[in-house]
Amino acid sequence: MKRFADGATIEATSDRRNRRNARTAWARVAAVAALVVLSVGVTSPASAAPTVITTIPVGGSPWGVAISPDGTKAYVTNRSGDSVNVIDVATNAVVGLPILVGDFPLGVAFSPNGTKAYVANGIGDTVSVIDVTTETVTTIPAFGGYPFGVAFTPDGSKAYVTLQSDDAVRVINGVSDVPGITISVGSAPRGVAFTPDGSKAYVVNNNAGTVTVIDAFMDTVITTITVGIGNSPQTVAFTPDGATAYVTNSGGNTVSVIDVASNSVIIPPIAVGTIPLGVAVSPDGTTAYVTNNVDGTVTVIDVATATVIGSPIMVGVGPVGVAFTPDGTKAYVANGGGGQGGTVSVIATSSAPARAIPPTGFDVSGAFLFATALTLLGVAVVASRRLRVVRSN
Repeated sequence: MKRFADGATIEATSDRRNRRNARTAWARVAAVAALVVLSVGVTSPASAAPTVITTIPVGGSPWGVAISPDGTKAYVTNRSGDSVNVIDVATNAVVGLPILVGDFPLGVAFSPNGTKAYVANGIGDTVSVIDVTTETVTTIPAFGGYPFGVAFTPDGSKAYVTLQSDDAVRVINGVSDVPGITISVGSAPRGVAFTPDGSKAYVVNNNAGTVTVIDAFMDTVITTITVGIGNSPQTVAFTPDGATAYVTNSGGNTVSVIDVASNSVIIPPIAVGTIPLGVAVSPDGTTAYVTNNVDGTVTVIDVATATVIGSPIMVGVGPVGVAFTPDGTKAYVANGGGGQGGTVSVIATSSAPARAIPPTGFDVSGAFLFATALTLLGVAVVASRRLRVVRSN
């Protein structure tokens, strides 16, 4: 029997041998005290940090990147090459010849069914339509002033293309590829994205420092959200549940967090790297990746806490676009700097949560005495013994 300072008394299960084993367990606890985690709530290291696993040479000055819905292909727009490279996601290698599109391609998006991709050609004032199966291209001509960003509705019935020099968004019928009405937004619109339920579109207005919210069913403006004049917002991405939007502010070196239900900025901007441009949220909704153009890095934001986690991930020169594979295991980053020879960095992601380490002492029921220690493989139970509480004063 053993009496504690607070008057609690315990004994091992009935016989002498078990009492001896209990004393042995206490001795083991003392012996590893220097290695044992002694307080509740301490966490072990999470699984391996996100890491660049390969770098893929592509065309000149890549900008946009999109992953096909089935996760097999990545499309990368090359501004100086007026082309799109196709990357095999399984092998992380460029396949086939570049697909020739319009002049100075920027944004790119796949239709939800994966049969086509739209490319916004800035200087060409056109939109290229790529047949994904045949890789043939048709062109929507005289589309508008400097097409920049592009996004499909979740059902694929329509797409929005931002027109930077027209301060507008133009609607395309996603089935027939016929352009429709033009919606006036803020000054110099760039990024555009739809909420996962397809009810709203957010359009990022670079010169105005605002985000225009559009009713995607009616194609009418609902409201305008201010993220700050001089912040030069660039792109926007939603969490998979549609509750939150992230907007990169290249002038402020920050990311604004917007509550979608209220269409309002909800917390102070999150400081990231220098001139953040692209942003993407992981499919499981746990992290947001932000490309920092000047730093050549990617900042990882924890969505639950809206804080930066870990060190920036070093990628290539001048990163711009970023996109996750549908299973969330990889992120592709288009590195637009480096002259004529652009690259794509492939990041192996990690979304496994940190594991709570139990303390030295009793489990919740008080039935076991145990000690824990960190090992390279995780948490090791150094000693344990079933105990019975006899009396507690």
